[in-house]
Amino acid sequence: MATHTTRMLIIGSGPAGLSAAIYGARAGLKPIVVQGLQPGGQLTITTDVENYPGFRDVIQGPWLMAEMQAQAEHVGTRMLWDTIVSVDLKTWPFRAVGDGGDIYEGETLVIATGAQAKWLGVPGELELSGKGVSACATCDGFFYRGKKVVVIGGGNTAVEEALYMTNHSQDVTLIHRRDSLRCEKILEDRLVANPHIKVLWNKAVDHFVGGATGLTGVSLKDTVTGAVSVEPTDGAFVAIGHAPSTELFKDQLAADATGYLIVEPGTPKTAIPGVFACGDVMDHVYRQAVTAAGTGCMAALDAERFLAAREHRQARD
Repeated sequence: MATHTTRMLIIGSGPAGLSAAIYGARAGLKPIVVQGLQPGGQLTITTDVENYPGFRDVIQGPWLMAEMQAQAEHVGTRMLWDTIVSVDLKTWPFRAVGDGGDIYEGETLVIATGAQAKWLGVPGELELSGKGVSACATCDGFFYRGKKVVVIGGGNTAVEEALYMTNHSQDVTLIHRRDSLRCEKILEDRLVANPHIKVLWNKAVDHFVGGATGLTGVSLKDTVTGAVSVEPTDGAFVAIGHAPSTELFKDQLAADATGYLIVEPGTPKTAIPGVFACGDVMDHVYRQAVTAAGTGCMAALDAERFLAAREHRQARD
């Protein structure tokens, strides 16, 4: 067991955490990034990335994250492979403990633990992920221009994704396991009025159909009659919500009703001075790599200002 100390401790190694690390390292804060269970974040399980600025051609998610990590290390970031199991935000420096017993102490703490898409857990979902099955229409919808797609779910996320997909496809089907939607009324009105969207009610996905060439359809079971049918499709978007990775901070930081950490509007500042939250752990609206990177930059800049102000007060006293 060892104790690691730093001016900036970052938990999470996706675009938000690594962007914070790059800016923090350039400011001389010698950040430590604890990578967590999924080093690189959700982009490491995303194949084609076409919407990250700076690349004219499609790039691979794992490659992009490897480049971000290399850049962070090049400017002075320490990357440590560990999983944090507890944090103490009541003392300063802030303290975190890894699952092997190592202790991490940071004068500032940047939380970039992200959020995970909720999946159905049915056969074929994992195997066809990235081959027709996705959990983000705004990320992958562009690849289905002019193709037939389905969106699975009945809440705000599903309806928003179905509406978004009509920018790319004139054949969008919303599949919902109940006979009424759970979204806001204004979204339901827009859905009903859209001629490019049809709804399959009382249908639950039994499994995804496809093979080496990718997804070809979804097998559905009627939740009322039990009848089985197959809906052909080129793409399927699972839109049943996201779960932010905030368990570590329960009872220490405020969260909204869906679990996302609450920050001061327009900033990554939490209610605890010196603790910042960035990326998908605090953003349930945009959830894009580029917006996560932007808030990571903001967190590092605010962390630097926090430390400078603290040092100024100490020198004055």
